[in-house]
Amino acid sequence: MIRVLLADDEELIRDALAALLGLEPDLEVVARAGDGRAAVEAARAHRPDVAVVDLQMPLLDGLEVTEELARVLPTCAVVILTGRGRPPHLQQALHAGAKGFLPKGSPGGTLADVIRRVHAGSRWVDPALAADALAAPPCPLTQRELEVLRLSEFGTPVAEIAARTSLSAGTVRNHLSAAVAKLGVTGRSEAFSVAHDHGWL
Repeated sequence: MIRVLLADDEELIRDALAALLGLEPDLEVVARAGDGRAAVEAARAHRPDVAVVDLQMPLLDGLEVTEELARVLPTCAVVILTGRGRPPHLQQALHAGAKGFLPKGSPGGTLADVIRRVHAGSRWVDPALAADALAAPPCPLTQRELEVLRLSEFGTPVAEIAARTSLSAGTVRNHLSAAVAKLGVTGRSEAFSVAHDHGWL
C-alpha cells in the first residue's frame, strides 16, 4: 500500500483528490493539509511514501515544502500539483527535489499513475510542460533584480523596497531600471507583468 499525503489550500480540491485516490486499491491517503507548514508537520507525523503538494499555498509554498521534506523525510517522494505551471516553476521544483510535476487539468487517472511511478523511483513531468521548458528563454534578470521587481508589485515606494532589501534607494532604482531595459518595456509595472507571466517571479 502506498501511503499518500495531500496538501492543498482549497478544501474542495483536497476532498476531490482524496476521493479519486480512494478508488485505487494500492493507494491510501493517510493525511491532508491546508497549508505548507501543516503539510510538513503531517509528513513528520504520518511518514507518507508520497506527498502531493500544491505549488501555491500559504505559510510555505510547494517548493519550500519540497525542500523541507527532502531534508526531514528524504524517503518521501514529492509530486507538485499546479493550476498554472510555467517552465521556471518546473525547473525550480526539480531543483528543490520534486519527483513529479503535474498540472491540475490532467486526466483523472494520471495522478494515481504518477504517484506509483515516483514511489517506484522514477520521475514524471507533464510532457507539454517539459517541451515548453526546453523551448523557454532563460530569465535575463539577476536574482537581485528579480527580488526588487517582486517587491515592486502594487507600486511599492522605492524607499520601502530599499528598507526591505537593505539597499540604498539609488541601488533599488538602478535594479528596476536594469530590469525595465532588459525586458524592453516602458516601466516597472510592465516589467513586473512580463516577469510574472514568464514565471520568473
